[in-house]
Amino acid sequence: MATLTVWKFDNPNGAGEAASTLEGLGKQGLINIHDAATVSWPSDAKKPKTRQLHSLTGAGAMGGMFWGMLFGLIFLVPLLGAAIGAAAGALAGSMSDVGIDDDFIKSARDKITPGTSALFLMSSDAVTDKVKAAFDERSIKLELIQSNLSNEQEAALREMISG
Repeated sequence: MATLTVWKFDNPNGAGEAASTLEGLGKQGLINIHDAATVSWPSDAKKPKTRQLHSLTGAGAMGGMFWGMLFGLIFLVPLLGAAIGAAAGALAGSMSDVGIDDDFIKSARDKITPGTSALFLMSSDAVTDKVKAAFDERSIKLELIQSNLSNEQEAALREMISG
């Protein structure tokens, strides 16, 4: 089963650095990346830049439409009118099948702010100790802000990355 995780970085370049690290780990067979996208929000920008990482995923399991809808819900819904907001609410409900609910969207919206970046990652089969070591080695500091794991699995993952 694939896991959707959202990782926050305290600078606009962190998600890109993490994606490069994951690409190398994927080539070594230490993680299976189904799809990924980054959000980078420079401090002086009005809105974030988003990018699907085709270089990591080939055709991409989720596709650009999925990421576009998700990022639209997270970053654009507050700016839209009520009618569009209602349609977005229905769309958000349909995304709950992959672990994306209102709490997921609110958490991402609250934490991904100007001056930060985030990596949205659909992955499986991670060799967690090797992945953690690669991030530690490169001094990449991250915060898990959301996942579709069970509470117990998410707590274990948070404990692992916090050292």
